[in-house]
Amino acid sequence: MVKSREPGTAYPRLPLPEEGREDLDAFQRWLMEAIPMAAALGLKKMSHNNDHLVWELALKPSLNDKGTGFGGALTAQTTLLGWCWTTLWLRQHGLARDVVIADASQRFLAPVTHDYRLICKPEAPQGPNELASRLETRGKGRITLVQELYCHDVLCLEARGTYAVLS
Repeated sequence: MVKSREPGTAYPRLPLPEEGREDLDAFQRWLMEAIPMAAALGLKKMSHNNDHLVWELALKPSLNDKGTGFGGALTAQTTLLGWCWTTLWLRQHGLARDVVIADASQRFLAPVTHDYRLICKPEAPQGPNELASRLETRGKGRITLVQELYCHDVLCLEARGTYAVLS
């Protein structure tokens, strides 16, 4: 059950995982409470594969008037997925830090007509190492992530976001 939230009041952080072993189900439950909009996005499952964070989503909560995926909802999902990737990466490294979106863009390539999956990964393979280095030397940093939305095997949306980790 999603708890009531008040503007201007930070939601309590989820305790850091022991030895970097994140319970994605617990993280997803926390996410639904910490960011109330997340509960309405149709997220069915979250999984992690190497440097990829994958979401399985239902289309129904994001329908537009044409019966396909509403661009605004899809954009919100890509932004939140990148925020989750960055937050989970920090947690894996024993860091509890604030993450914000600094810049984002999307390219819509095909209509979303069925349930779909979103995949998030670093734009550059060295991105996570560069972020770690900046955090160590400056106490803050940025990483650019790409998100791809697939409906069956069709790439429907490509998104890119730069996420800032605050000191």
